[in-house]
Amino acid sequence: MLWTILFYLVVGAIVGLLGKLVAPGDKDNIPLWLTVVCGIGGMILGGVIYSAFGGNGSKGLDWTQGLVAILTAAVLVVIASTLTGRSRTRV
Repeated sequence: MLWTILFYLVVGAIVGLLGKLVAPGDKDNIPLWLTVVCGIGGMILGGVIYSAFGGNGSKGLDWTQGLVAILTAAVLVVIASTLTGRSRTRV
């Protein structure tokens, strides 16, 4: 259980930071802290989703659970980037 939580925190932060690379420069206006929070939150939400759909609950880290959590975190980062991004209209 402890290793799973540490995995979520570390990988969630990494996924959040990698989310900044999806839309660098003028295309992205999301704060760095928000990408990290979305990454960690997505990892936790992905773990909950995995458990809700019958995850096997094995001891330690289940690779399928990790993959679901990483994908959920990536989706949350993209959604946050879309919602907080700059508009494309010029003044």
